[in-house]
Amino acid sequence: MTADVRATVPPPAAAPRLRRFEIAPVKGVWRHEIALFRRYWRSASFASMFEPTFMMLAFGYGFGSLVAVVGDYRYLDFVGTGMVGTAALFTSVFPGMFNGYIRRVFQHTYDAMLAAPVDTHELVTGEALWIASKSALYSCSPMVVAMAFGLDPSPGMLLVPLVTFVTALGFALFGMWASAVVPSINSFDYVITGVVTPLFLIAGTFFPVDSLPDWVHVVAQLNPLFHCVQLVRHAVFGLEPLADLGHLAALLAFAALMWMIAVRAMRRRLIA
Repeated sequence: MTADVRATVPPPAAAPRLRRFEIAPVKGVWRHEIALFRRYWRSASFASMFEPTFMMLAFGYGFGSLVAVVGDYRYLDFVGTGMVGTAALFTSVFPGMFNGYIRRVFQHTYDAMLAAPVDTHELVTGEALWIASKSALYSCSPMVVAMAFGLDPSPGMLLVPLVTFVTALGFALFGMWASAVVPSINSFDYVITGVVTPLFLIAGTFFPVDSLPDWVHVVAQLNPLFHCVQLVRHAVFGLEPLADLGHLAALLAFAALMWMIAVRAMRRRLIA
């Protein structure tokens, strides 16, 4: 009798296998970011859009009074397109570093998120995508100002937000990785001075990298910001398909590498 009952009872259904990456938690992270952004968007937008614009005008008119032309470009156009990449760097790496550290250490926001059905890689992905999306828009402001001062519009300008999005994604992930490995918030001085500033200076923003010594030119090839600046200039002044594919591949590889190490570092800090 017992054997007959056991024979008629169906075996328990296998537990559903969770996917390695869920979209719903990423959407939840975005809802959290949007709710916060509604409260501080004015100050954040002012700083993110006008600071690179002021720098572009200062360098464009300051050096522009001494150097009218660089290569085939007006110096103001040269700086205006170069500052797009610099704006993408500043509006992504700093939020990744400081927001990531403050939310992890002081506010414990990430602990609260992980208490919900959100995994570390989904949290990091959602945060980085949000930062990159904002940066893609903010970083176009120097180009808009340059257009007001004579930069000719071109269809390729529509590709610039895509370029800055990919660039900002990599630097936002770099900032989040840095926020997870520094021992204190004061240690960001080492990152800014030792990493961010050199990347900013050898990206070809204010002067052509080709005019620098050969070893600096080789180092610039490893600089993601250099590839961003080149892509932006080619989008505005004329695409070079083979070279641009190489620049885009470098940016995608940088973002992929930063995602892997940022997720690992964050998981070690938040879970291990």
